[in-house]
Amino acid sequence: MRKKIVIVTLVLLLALTALLAGCNITEGQDYTIPLIDLESKPEGLPSEYAYLFDDRTIVDPTNTTDYLAHPDSVLIKDANGNLNTILTMFPEGHGKGNVKVRVSADKGKTYVESSDIVVPESWAKSQETPTVYRLIFNKDNIPSSDDKLVMISGNPTWYNDPSYKKNGFNASVSSDEGKTWTEFETFYGRDYFGKMKAYKAFNCVVAMSSLTRLKDATTHEWKNEWMGLFHDKSWNCYKTILTFDENGKMQWSYPEKYFNNEDNHYRSIQKKSNMCEVEVIRSEGGEGNELCLLTRSNSKKINSLISFSTDEGKTWSEPKEVPAALNGERHKAEWVKDGDNWRLFITFRAIDRSADRIAKYAPNLKSKGWMSEGWIAWVGDWDDLKNGTEGDYRVKLAHTYLGDEEYPQRSANGDTGYCGNVVFADGTIVTSSYGRFGEWDEAQGRYVNSQKTYILSKTVNLKDLDAVVGYFK
Repeated sequence: MRKKIVIVTLVLLLALTALLAGCNITEGQDYTIPLIDLESKPEGLPSEYAYLFDDRTIVDPTNTTDYLAHPDSVLIKDANGNLNTILTMFPEGHGKGNVKVRVSADKGKTYVESSDIVVPESWAKSQETPTVYRLIFNKDNIPSSDDKLVMISGNPTWYNDPSYKKNGFNASVSSDEGKTWTEFETFYGRDYFGKMKAYKAFNCVVAMSSLTRLKDATTHEWKNEWMGLFHDKSWNCYKTILTFDENGKMQWSYPEKYFNNEDNHYRSIQKKSNMCEVEVIRSEGGEGNELCLLTRSNSKKINSLISFSTDEGKTWSEPKEVPAALNGERHKAEWVKDGDNWRLFITFRAIDRSADRIAKYAPNLKSKGWMSEGWIAWVGDWDDLKNGTEGDYRVKLAHTYLGDEEYPQRSANGDTGYCGNVVFADGTIVTSSYGRFGEWDEAQGRYVNSQKTYILSKTVNLKDLDAVVGYFK
């Protein structure tokens, strides 16, 4: 009997080992760079940096619902033609829901519902996270009067709402800085394939998680083509190319897999990580000839993945895990000019897999295998991405309350991220995200925990963050 038990036990151990190896589970590491916690103002801090900790703006202060989420932002031109106004849009709900638009003309200090912006009726039935981008058409890649804005929203199948079966993705275009928009036009949904082949419709999730203007891979001249990325619920990742015909009509190429095709054989790690919600960053302040791809690893068994392309997204390098400092979900990256150099400001939902950190800050999540610090920004440069180094520092932009916490903690609610980021010419960064940020309690003189989830905007500047990082080392 004992021999049988030993044999059975050995078989089970071997099976478990094979399973773990097949999942390619890696050990979670801690990060070592400083964390600037904007919920914790240091004593003796010079007054000029107080705004980093004290100032916070609710993007939709008149909202009466208990859950708003998933904002995205773009700079639009003011009356003088300068990119000085923030346009932020977000759904009334988790992913799907009526899309609301708010604007700020004072660098994120206040947001209003503008009477100048006419929202299409079709946006009321948006089925996914709206994303918005500026399209520049001139050869120098400088904003001009020919620019367009495009808003994109996927049509995934929601299992709790089977009535909406359009699939594919929707897109609207504005040619007047967001004042008016075309109604949703649906691409590669069930209508495109017809009733007999409706099963071929693309089940688009977070379309487009990134939209990148392309260059000629040989001459490196700018093209009027944009590469959009999305994924489906089987963790297939697709690209589609946006162009416009001679009449200005929007065209999207037939979606094709870009990480598991004849040129890139990465389906195995793609599935192991449950790769999705990919961000693409162009080198040299957005003007270079190399692309970097940052992913969300939804399995949370390995870190986010990073890969590079020198042929405008046709082929990609073998994906590697990013350092713990950059591990997270729904990365959104912006370049910021720093003297003669460029630095990166990347926001995301933090995913921390270090067993030591979990034991220290969230022991109740040990069995889950990960915790979150919430809404995080990472500051570093291109060399950090290329070399796999940790970067300069992280910033906890605001606490997202987890459970019944009475005060902000290191561990936070992971239902956040999906940021709208903009950078002004003077280096001012305005980032907006959603989460349980708490509500103001006059008697206590502080924000206290609540179940309400809303859109919050924070304004920072790298030179000021650089100045205060020493208080957190």
